[in-house]
Amino acid sequence: MKPKHQNKRLITFAVIALAVVSGAYLILRALGDNKQLFVNPSDVVAASYIQGDNKIKIGGLVVAGSVIKKDGLNTNFSIVNFDDPDPALPALKVKYNDVLPDLFAEGQGVVITGTLAPNGVFVASNVLAKHDENYMPKMPKS
Repeated sequence: MKPKHQNKRLITFAVIALAVVSGAYLILRALGDNKQLFVNPSDVVAASYIQGDNKIKIGGLVVAGSVIKKDGLNTNFSIVNFDDPDPALPALKVKYNDVLPDLFAEGQGVVITGTLAPNGVFVASNVLAKHDENYMPKMPKS
């Protein structure tokens, strides 16, 4: 091979490699900015989370017996951690004023987005009901 062609291939390879690395960096950076993780309710209760207009996403289990449906669409409930619903940890009180998802129930998982009020109550603007990954079809009647 002639050295002139070898240098041209090397430059072409370097430009393509630089473009691939730059593209991968931009994609990973964009995905990193958009990932939406949630925090545990016990962390919000224990820590002094910033109150006001800063929206946070919280995931947990709805405490059994805590759902109180008030007039219209107003609903109050409490949530605890997914992984370790320790009764010793205080539950986070949530206030929501909209239609709840069909899968919302006591003892089920939820992911809520909203703000923390000065009185310590979480004012939810969005409630998503979580369900387990196991699908069990209805058994035929015999």
